[in-house]
Amino acid sequence: MLILSNISKRYGPKVLFREVSLRLARGERMGLVGPNGAGKTTLFSILLGKNQEDEGIIEWERGIRIGYLPQESAPAGEESVLELATATSDEMANSLADLRNFPDPESPQRADALERFAELDGYKVEARAKKILAGLAFHQDDFHKPAKTLSGGWIMRAHLARLLVMEPDLLMLDEPTNHLDLETLGWFQSQLQKFSGSLLVISHDRSFLNAICTGILEIGNRKIQRYQGNYETYLNLKKERQAQHLAEYQNQQREIAHHEDFIRRFRAKASKASQAQARIKLLEKMERIDPPENNEATISFRFPQPPRSGQRVVNLSNVRQAYGDHLVYSNLSLEVEKQERISLVGPNGAGKSTLLKILADLVPIESGKRELGHNVSAGYFSQQRVETLDLSRTVVDEALQLASGVSEQDARTLLGAFLFRGDDVFKPVKVLSGGEKSRLALVKLLLAPPNLLLLDEPTTHLDMASIDAVVHALKDYEGTLIFVSHDLHFIRKLGQRTIRIEAGKITNYAGGYDYYLWKSGAASAQSGLVEGLKDSRPEQSKAIKSGEKSMSAKEKRRLRSAERELKKAKRGKLQDHVRKLENEIISLEEEQATLNEQLSGAGIYDDPEKAKELNSQAASIARRLEQRTYEWEIEAEKLVALDTSE
Repeated sequence: MLILSNISKRYGPKVLFREVSLRLARGERMGLVGPNGAGKTTLFSILLGKNQEDEGIIEWERGIRIGYLPQESAPAGEESVLELATATSDEMANSLADLRNFPDPESPQRADALERFAELDGYKVEARAKKILAGLAFHQDDFHKPAKTLSGGWIMRAHLARLLVMEPDLLMLDEPTNHLDLETLGWFQSQLQKFSGSLLVISHDRSFLNAICTGILEIGNRKIQRYQGNYETYLNLKKERQAQHLAEYQNQQREIAHHEDFIRRFRAKASKASQAQARIKLLEKMERIDPPENNEATISFRFPQPPRSGQRVVNLSNVRQAYGDHLVYSNLSLEVEKQERISLVGPNGAGKSTLLKILADLVPIESGKRELGHNVSAGYFSQQRVETLDLSRTVVDEALQLASGVSEQDARTLLGAFLFRGDDVFKPVKVLSGGEKSRLALVKLLLAPPNLLLLDEPTTHLDMASIDAVVHALKDYEGTLIFVSHDLHFIRKLGQRTIRIEAGKITNYAGGYDYYLWKSGAASAQSGLVEGLKDSRPEQSKAIKSGEKSMSAKEKRRLRSAERELKKAKRGKLQDHVRKLENEIISLEEEQATLNEQLSGAGIYDDPEKAKELNSQAASIARRLEQRTYEWEIEAEKLVALDTSE
């Protein structure tokens, strides 16, 4: 499918790849791993033709279809979410644009656009797109929203749906799990496991790589090393390879030292001069083994510990929280004790981040109580925390701003684990990227931690070595920890109590993530047997806003009667539409049968023009029949859903 031969790439003095060769066969599922800056995204850019290699040859199998998901900033225009997910080719995208631009059902342009859409199997593609969008946690009322009105994370999900609908020969994904909650991630993993094409995936989520990969490509030290198996297998094989490399290097160094000692001792002696000269030539021709490089050194100093708190750290009682008309919590109660390590799980939009903000006292609650325990100080980390950084300071000075008792060397050691290495620590904060500022904010929090630590997605923008550094730091942390993360490795290493949040309610599980999966039965839900997720939002109709009077029995009866009349009218309209479609389908089937009979008649092909006209009519009727059958299925489903909802 793909062959790279002696590829080299450099940016100024920095060499990313030196004479790299690689072969990717059909059906292989490869994870790309390596430290930030090693060249993973650059390799993707070279393969996609967006960046030019300096040397070497790239050969693609003819006719390969590639689907690509960038890490950030996928485009969205005037199209709806469903149109974006359905635009699996340029032809399909143009067809959808024509349908959008000619809404009048009587216009000839609309008829032409519908015919092209049917020729491209558009109705089948649309049905598949709806199914996949539901699996990625879109609701039906989201399908026809303009894609550009969504947040960046949801736009990325819509593009992910488009790639799954497209089913390319090669799927290239750059950090695809960044915008997925754990439940959607489980569904997505099951889809990739069933995917018949090849995969190239950049990810820092080792659990995700374990679930989908048949091999690992490690990018580092200007090379690409191939390992068979998933990420855990890669780690074991890498240790073996490193041990073998170290042994070969040490053996060669001993051999070199032995030859150099002989040369030094006998070079000046006439009787040994020829032997010494032979050894000099031997050393000149010897292919030297590079010394082992260790880019994953872990931090080893002890972090400063927060002051002790009372046994009861924080208590929420009957809390109600809403954003405008959107109710998040109506009657939330929660008690947290000293040194607990709690992971918050649940679908996106369920209220995990809101709960952290309530605990941190960053959002005012409408009613109820939030009480901190004795001597408790709360610290909250999110991407917005970067706004508190002093842009005029250097990285190391900003890191040490609140860290009393921490030496500059210790701070620099931690900064190195978070990818601020060498002279990077003397950069002014104002020149850092968003990801770098986020990492610096996390370093500041770890160097001067409060005794209640509230973390919202702390591993975003971190590579695996840096994630391990955070885990290492938080394992030694003696305070209370509550966090949200989509990184299962991070959750499993740190979580000791799990709280599931859904539809404004919380459910406690007195154990880590695997205990939660077992106890809740969520493991079966993540196996891909269910295609969608339940609505994570509270049932608004059941919530009574503060100050709103409850309805009398008479008003309730009147409201129920009005709802029945509305449903009756809706059912009648649907039944009329279904009957109309059924009659049209019957008529089209009769026309199709007549044409087929004519086309099978003796001598029909003696008149080529007549045969061509009949074949064209038959193809047109087949497309119209497919369209009307699809419309009938949709309307019939609506009618069944309306009847079963009573």
